[in-house]
Amino acid sequence: MRVSKIVQRHIPRKDVEEIAQETFVRAYRSLQTFRGKSDFSQWLSAIAVRSCYDYWRKAYRSREIPMSTLTEKHESWLEDVLSDASEQAQEDGEDLQTEAKDLLNWALAQLSAEERMVIELVYLEGLSVKEAAVLLGWSVANVKVRSFRSRRKLEKILGGKAPQDRRSE
Repeated sequence: MRVSKIVQRHIPRKDVEEIAQETFVRAYRSLQTFRGKSDFSQWLSAIAVRSCYDYWRKAYRSREIPMSTLTEKHESWLEDVLSDASEQAQEDGEDLQTEAKDLLNWALAQLSAEERMVIELVYLEGLSVKEAAVLLGWSVANVKVRSFRSRRKLEKILGGKAPQDRRSE
């Protein structure tokens, strides 16, 4: 159940079962490396996060980058937000939220696999830098640096309007 929840948060629905299965296969093959220093569920969670990370690395390597991946609807919405002329759009709260999710997913797709995973873990899921470091297999300092750089890159992609969350500091 825990693996499924992790994979569902990071992977498109159509690939969740496959990546969850891959996680369990990896865990089975790596059972001899489990030393019992940490909780088994934490060890399995780290494998799940790394499987998601590998999924995005593969997806980014094989993707084609079109000139513009934003639809006209999203472009106009972004212009409204950036020009602070979106008062009317806020009345349509549900539509706006859906569009914001679409825009965030589009912006995350512009990042590398490493950048995407660190942003999702630290800022979207609210994990501490230490927790993210354990799951990703990186040092705490590396997570801090990568999360800072990734956040700045995401802000540039979104036109400098990303929230100023300081969890990594």
